[in-house]
Amino acid sequence: MAGGKIQKKRHQHTQGIGGGGITFEKSKGQHILKNPMLVESIVQKSGIKPTDVVLEIGPGTGNLTKKLLECAKSVVAVELDPRMVLELNRRFQGTPYANRLKVIQGDVLKCDLPYFDICVANIPYKISSPLTFKLLSHRPVFRCAVIMYQREFALRLVANPGDSAYCRLSVNTQLLARVSHLLKVGKNNFRPPPKVDSSVVRIEPRRPLPPVSFKEWDGLMRICFNKKNKTLGSLFKQKGVLALLEKNYKTLQSLRLSGNPEGIGEEKEITSEDVNVLADTGDDMMDTERDNRDEDEEMDTDSCVNMSEGSTFKDKVLEILRQGDFLEKRASKLSQVDFLFLLSLFNKAGIHFS
Repeated sequence: MAGGKIQKKRHQHTQGIGGGGITFEKSKGQHILKNPMLVESIVQKSGIKPTDVVLEIGPGTGNLTKKLLECAKSVVAVELDPRMVLELNRRFQGTPYANRLKVIQGDVLKCDLPYFDICVANIPYKISSPLTFKLLSHRPVFRCAVIMYQREFALRLVANPGDSAYCRLSVNTQLLARVSHLLKVGKNNFRPPPKVDSSVVRIEPRRPLPPVSFKEWDGLMRICFNKKNKTLGSLFKQKGVLALLEKNYKTLQSLRLSGNPEGIGEEKEITSEDVNVLADTGDDMMDTERDNRDEDEEMDTDSCVNMSEGSTFKDKVLEILRQGDFLEKRASKLSQVDFLFLLSLFNKAGIHFS
């Protein structure tokens, strides 16, 4: 263009099904699976039955969609990009699959999802955490989800106590579901290739869910994983932690004296809002990296605690930890059962986290 600079745009292109070019936008997480053997493997590991309704998120141009339609009763595909929606409808128009495919154009995080038995998805990685917990809050409960994640995120989902990737995301997800690693997927299996490797994870919601207040659970997990390699004794001696717990404790005592303790530390009915409390795990990786740097350091508890001498509440908290043999334990080594037991000890003593 005369008198000006030509700005070069870096786009990745592929040929559309109908022969037209489609621009995939990396900023939107558009990385299309191009390896047919990988697509086949994902579908096989999903365990789809001929009677199943399958939810697919981010179908793109429909490579995975076609295989799902071959196995399932029907497929509901949620796609944000109107160009992909058009391409998807065009691809299956006039085929035996047309009446078994429903395409919803919209943001999956904002859509009301319909009934489905199985979810299969190659998702934009930036929505991994909120999408996972949105699915786990869906009712009625689905049978399983098979999802492609960034490998680093996937390893955190499936991590066990003692693993370096074990974090609040691991514990929160495994409270609600059984998770297992299925496949490691290299970046060259996508078009355009992402900058990171991926993994396919299977998620099976627990039925029934543990009888626990998710707000209480989340409050406990935030304290325990603030620095997951510190002893719980050190974490619970912090001034801010003790002040919060003592405030909750005094509030409960006041309500009990007034004869109205209802609502403290209770979950009467599990709702999607309750489950979504657990979705905010964005600081997990930051905490993990910080813990890896100072794993062997001990907290300066004198500077953390500025309580009066002989603080009965602090003693009460430490006695609870001592009673359950948690005083010298670290969150990085504790299982879901351990945390449930610890939460029950605090609640029985009238100490709550929300």
